[in-house]
Amino acid sequence: MSKKILLSALTIMTLAFTGCSSTSTTSGNGTVVESPAATEEAGTVKVVHALGETEVPKNPKNVVVMDFGILDAMDALGIEVAALPLSSSLPEYLSKYQNEETYTNIGSLKEIDLEKIFEVEPELIIIGGRQSSYYEELSKIAPTVQLSVDASDYMNSFTTNMNYLGEIFGKEEEVAKKLETIEASMKEISEKAATKDVNGLIVLANGDAFSVYGKGSRFGIIHNEFGIKPVDETIEVSTHGQNASFEYIVEQNPDYLFIIDRTVATSGEGSAAAMFDNELIHSTDAYKNGRIIYLDPVVWYTSGGGFTSTEIMLEEVSNALDL
Repeated sequence: MSKKILLSALTIMTLAFTGCSSTSTTSGNGTVVESPAATEEAGTVKVVHALGETEVPKNPKNVVVMDFGILDAMDALGIEVAALPLSSSLPEYLSKYQNEETYTNIGSLKEIDLEKIFEVEPELIIIGGRQSSYYEELSKIAPTVQLSVDASDYMNSFTTNMNYLGEIFGKEEEVAKKLETIEASMKEISEKAATKDVNGLIVLANGDAFSVYGKGSRFGIIHNEFGIKPVDETIEVSTHGQNASFEYIVEQNPDYLFIIDRTVATSGEGSAAAMFDNELIHSTDAYKNGRIIYLDPVVWYTSGGGFTSTEIMLEEVSNALDL
C-alpha cells in the first residue's frame, strides 16, 4: 500500500469520526455525565485515559481490542470485536476468540501488526499498557484509548473503564448490575480478611527465579482491595517486582504465600510448584497451615481488569481465606 493511498484513507476516516458533534463524558470516579447535545442514536463519548483524551463514536464498528481484560469485559457484555492479538495465549474462558477465520489476528500483546489493523477499518482501537508505545501510530488509523486497569487503584480505575464501555456501547444498565455484584463480593472478602487479621506475600515465579510484590504493585489488589495485610511494607513498587530469595520468604514468614507462575501464562508450562517444594519453604507457617496458594496465572498476569477475571480473583482469594 502506497503512502499516498494510506494518507488519503486516513484523512477520510478522520473526517468520518469528527463529523459527529454530540459529546458526553465519564468523570474520574466512573460517573457518566451526558452533555445536552448527546443522543442514543449518534454522538461521541469523551474518554479520558492514561495517554490523553479521545473522542470515541458511540456503537463503533470493527473494534480492535488489545487488552485481554477489556476483551473479557466486552465478552461478558455481549459486545462484538473484530480483531485481537491472537499470537498471545488467551485465558481458557476466552478460548472461543482463538479463531482466525472469525477474528483478525493482529499479532501479540507486545508486537502488533499495524497493516493488519488498518485493513480491519476499525472505528475504535482499545489498547492496554503493553501497547502504549504504539499509541500515536494507532491514533492515525482510528480513535485509540488506553484502558488498562491501574493496579495501584484497581476498583476505581476498573469501575471507570467499565462505565466507559457501558456508555460507548449502550450497556449502562448491564455494567451497573455487574459492578454492584463485584463491589458486594469485594466488601465481603475485605471483611473476612479483617476478621482473620492475616498477612500475605505475593510472588511472581519466572523460570528458576522469582520476585515479590507488595502494596501498590500490579497485584496489589490482594492488599489494597481484598484487605490482606502485606507481610513486608517496604517492598519496592516495580513492574518486574523486587528480586527475592527463599531465605527472604523464611525471614518474612507470611501467613499466606500467593504464587503466580508467569511461565504458565506465557508458554503454558510452569515449574513454580516444583521450585517452591523445598525445605526452606516447608519451614514457613504458610506451608505448615496449607496456605500456599497458586493463583490462576493467565488471569492474574494477562487478563486482569475484566468482569470475569475480577470475579475469578475474588473467588480465589475468598477460598484462600477459608483455609
